Amino acid sequence: MLHISTRGEYGVRVMIDLARHFEGGLRSLTEISEDEGLPVQYLEQLIKRLRDKDLVASVRGAHGGYQLTRTPDAIRMSEVLQALEGSLETYTCPSDKDTQGQTCDWGHRIDDCTTRMLWARLRTAIFQTLDGITLAELSAVPAHPALRGLLAGGASA
Repeated sequence: MLHISTRGEYGVRVMIDLARHFEGGLRSLTEISEDEGLPVQYLEQLIKRLRDKDLVASVRGAHGGYQLTRTPDAIRMSEVLQALEGSLETYTCPSDKDTQGQTCDWGHRIDDCTTRMLWARLRTAIFQTLDGITLAELSAVPAHPALRGLLAGGASA
């Protein structure tokens, strides 16, 4: 089933931070780390993934930092999570053992699968939900001070 890792959780938090400061210019990893309570070393790995997928741009130098490549309302959460997590498949039917893709891991024929419709609808619902949420929507939700302290403790892996 779909599992969002710490990489996904922290990466979304980085993107929300960049969206909240979009009008203010560049953000350093140190600033993001301090505001979000996340380790700088881990943020370096996340930023690389986001930069490779053209969601974040970097500027080098003494006053350098990171910024979104597009406005927050133009970035969908499906893009962000795919950049961080890779495939967001909830369930894959074809077996890796079947080179022709005719059977699942339990040896059932794909054409005769009674649960295939359930997995297809679940996958569609997840993608529609993620496509329907923009970074602007998430960044508009204020973080409650008590919640900020809890989040600084980290997400479960």
